[in-house]
Amino acid sequence: MTAMQFIERFWQDIAAWALLIDIIVTGLTLVWVLHLKRETMSAIAWSLTVILVPFLGAFLFFLFGYQWVARPLRRKQQRRRLFRQICAWSSEASVPVPRRWQMLARLAEHAEGFPVTAGNAVEFYHEGKPLYAALLEAIGAARHHVHIEFFIFRSDACGEQFIEALSAAARRGVIVRFLYDSIGAHDLSRRLLRHVRRAGGRHAPFLPVLNPLYRLRVNLRNHRKIVVVDGRVAFTGGFNIGQEYLGLDRRYGFWRDTHMRLEGPVVAGLQRLFLEDWHFATGEAVKGEEYYPKWSEPQGEVLAQVVASGPDGEYKAIRETYFAAIVQARRRVWLASPYFVPDSGLRDALCLAARSGVDVRFLTLFRPDKWLPFLAARFYWSDLLDAGGKIYQYIPGMLHSKYLLVDGQWASVGTANFDNRSLFLNFEVNCQFFDTAVTQKLEEQFLSDLAQAVRVDREVFAQRPWMSRIFENGARLFSPVL
Repeated sequence: MTAMQFIERFWQDIAAWALLIDIIVTGLTLVWVLHLKRETMSAIAWSLTVILVPFLGAFLFFLFGYQWVARPLRRKQQRRRLFRQICAWSSEASVPVPRRWQMLARLAEHAEGFPVTAGNAVEFYHEGKPLYAALLEAIGAARHHVHIEFFIFRSDACGEQFIEALSAAARRGVIVRFLYDSIGAHDLSRRLLRHVRRAGGRHAPFLPVLNPLYRLRVNLRNHRKIVVVDGRVAFTGGFNIGQEYLGLDRRYGFWRDTHMRLEGPVVAGLQRLFLEDWHFATGEAVKGEEYYPKWSEPQGEVLAQVVASGPDGEYKAIRETYFAAIVQARRRVWLASPYFVPDSGLRDALCLAARSGVDVRFLTLFRPDKWLPFLAARFYWSDLLDAGGKIYQYIPGMLHSKYLLVDGQWASVGTANFDNRSLFLNFEVNCQFFDTAVTQKLEEQFLSDLAQAVRVDREVFAQRPWMSRIFENGARLFSPVL
């Protein structure tokens, strides 16, 4: 009997069993959705998807909706606590910050966060070429260890250059640990990884997607970019490793981003964060005073604090500091991000600030690299424009910077975009600065970028074609995972 004949003979039985299985799968998935999703709109959206799209809806929730309670993330929480006990990292109290910003410092430190540190120096990079030169110089000067973690790491000429630098460091006796996201760096060649390993370095993927223990968790990614050299110099921000970040990819054109080089006690926070991720990925608990050197004198005058968040905890420190900073604004809120898909609370905070007379400006990209989040963002632009906010689109190329500036006195810079994916799903890291000089430097760059941007006219935007509105409405339905 052929397959077709079997189906023709037993199609009624097959249909009945399929219906029964679908009812069972749908019922169990709905219970799962209601148990996990605390936000009402997210619960409704997933419930409708599961009900209206048989089998596929349940699979999509399994793939994209099951976020925080996955076993590997619970295990990461447990390992994080164990790791901190093993390493006995300094838990000194935060240094005083201006009274107005004390709440932001407490929010960032809440739930095993990092303290505010004094005596730091920071240098910003807005283009790939000078940043890559600084990174390679730091790796070349390493004496004890190089810790490097990126979301995207290409196998192109840039990737090969960094692999050679890491391998050279390993050959001269430097401890090299290289961590990469298994989705973001999916095209990282085994040849380059072997080159690092044969030189004596170590490498590991974060949440390998094909590992059955991780249940195809494609939705939970490590979006952090951290480089720590000898525990004394650290880099973090928006740049990854690849030709496009030098402006050499025609799809993106000129690449505008924000990265930073840090020296001082704040480096210990980024060091600890990297080693926590490394511990989770490899099981190796790295400890020793050489990873947390003492500073005999200040490296600068900047008050800085590491702010980290991820799906391994319910408390989202970056999101909370963003919200509190916007609510506290009295004069201006300047935001740069390629993606703008915030939750309702952050949208309300921005609109409230704009309605109360605060100068709210949002700088984003003009030519999208990803259409779905771009269309979803346009759906929410109307709310901000109607409230009196200003939206600008950067013309020269790809705007990839991620920072929030408030009243010329406070800044948060790092890897987190202003969207649900960064604030709820990804592992991210920012640094917040309680420093007027640092904030003013970023404001100067922001104004320079505005001079090369086009402002979105509220009336013109309101008259956009109905077809565009339909696509925007459709795209915003995916907001929980964008």
